[in-house]
Amino acid sequence: MNINTHDNTNVPALKIQGLSKVYDNGFHALKGIDLTVPQGGFFALLGPNGAGKSTTIGIISSLFPPTAGSVEIFGVDLIRQPAKAKQFLGVVPQEFNFMQFENVQDILINQAGYYGIAKSQAKPRAEKLLKALGLWDKRNTKSRMLSGGMKRRLMIARALMHKPRLLILDEPTAGVDIELRRSMWEFMEYINQEEKTTIILTTHYLEEAEQLCKHIAILDKGQIRINTDMKSLLASLDVESFVLDFAQEHHEPITLQHTLRHQKIDNLSLEVTLKKGDSLNGIFAQLSNQGVQIASMRNKSNRLEELFMNLVENKLTTKLNDQV
Repeated sequence: MNINTHDNTNVPALKIQGLSKVYDNGFHALKGIDLTVPQGGFFALLGPNGAGKSTTIGIISSLFPPTAGSVEIFGVDLIRQPAKAKQFLGVVPQEFNFMQFENVQDILINQAGYYGIAKSQAKPRAEKLLKALGLWDKRNTKSRMLSGGMKRRLMIARALMHKPRLLILDEPTAGVDIELRRSMWEFMEYINQEEKTTIILTTHYLEEAEQLCKHIAILDKGQIRINTDMKSLLASLDVESFVLDFAQEHHEPITLQHTLRHQKIDNLSLEVTLKKGDSLNGIFAQLSNQGVQIASMRNKSNRLEELFMNLVENKLTTKLNDQV
């Protein structure tokens, strides 16, 4: 059933050159970005709000044309051959955009029909995806009756019906609880590894990017500031965050010196950010002087939280460029 065969394994899954977008109101959303995503990878595209991520995805999805530049999907020019290029592409947008009164299985089968896939082939594919995503028992349920998390999984299943070789996931786990989010991560890893699907992920849950993706590009104000492998990026971060758990509740404000940042999470815990290698002993002494005893501490697992702060100050970009 795989309609997306392609012989040249050296062709990038996605190649963007000189991509610019100026909206009618004069806003310059993209400023000549270049980006290459190799086949088979799990690629993170991150950036603060307004960075240009949604515009980039909108152009790749053919929702609107670029002002300048080119986009190729597995070597096929999206502007010149949109129908052919889109055969390789699956997109999971942030918004739910399926028919609310259509049942779950029919949504998938009808989606396959748009790609010329016969119903006899679509039904087993739909069954496989619905079972993998925990939706099989909802197959005859109207989509409007699904929870938000189920609707999100249905969007993923629909995008995969034609076995796209490139899948774009735009905030796929937004509003999904942590347990379901992790099961969706596992499914994404399966699709990436077993079906050899190249995946581009945008997310505000930065731990997703750190756990799943080997490569990362960061957009800021319409330009790509960083394009590197995740290992190099994490090695470049020169800060560490810790969560300190209090021995008992502390309701008063806490003031600390010699930290990059600190903030009470609640009355039982505090997050502290230091330069990598700085000692916590002085922090403990300051807390003790304010009547706070620490019962336990742990590293905050998500170091990528520091990215946008460093980008604003242009420190991270300069450091990475110095390494090249």
